[in-house]
Amino acid sequence: MDFNEIIKANKQSVKNIIRLITKQENEDLEQEVFIKLWKNKDRYEERGSLKSWINTIAKNTSKDYLKSSSFKQTQASVSDDVVMNSIKDCKKTPEDRASAGERQQRIINAIEGLKPKLKETIMLCEIHGYTYEEAAKRLKCPIGTVKSRIYNAKKELATVLEDLL
Repeated sequence: MDFNEIIKANKQSVKNIIRLITKQENEDLEQEVFIKLWKNKDRYEERGSLKSWINTIAKNTSKDYLKSSSFKQTQASVSDDVVMNSIKDCKKTPEDRASAGERQQRIINAIEGLKPKLKETIMLCEIHGYTYEEAAKRLKCPIGTVKSRIYNAKKELATVLEDLL
């Protein structure tokens, strides 16, 4: 698999981890994760999955960012642009809010409609950002089972939510 495919396959997972830890969207951190991945590709050992290694890099990069002085300065000073953007976001039309709410509810309902084991696994890995290894330990099952459940859950969700994709 080439590097562009690795980025495409893991972009959403990295974005979710960063958002979960930093409580914000941060494309600079996403880029930093993939730069670290590229620089350290020779260090990767195939003991675990590539995805879990990438997720670990994303977690550590996010935690380092929260400890950094640039994050603390950003939190201390709110720029006018940020204030203006937050005001614009609040001005969504009722139709926009309703359709976003309906879309979100459909996704929630689709996840709720999964078999319990598939639902639990997809929630751990895709929503809460657990690695496959962490999910396997928590669920007390092999990593292969976690991977299989994730695959099957995504397949079912794609079928149910086909018109949203």
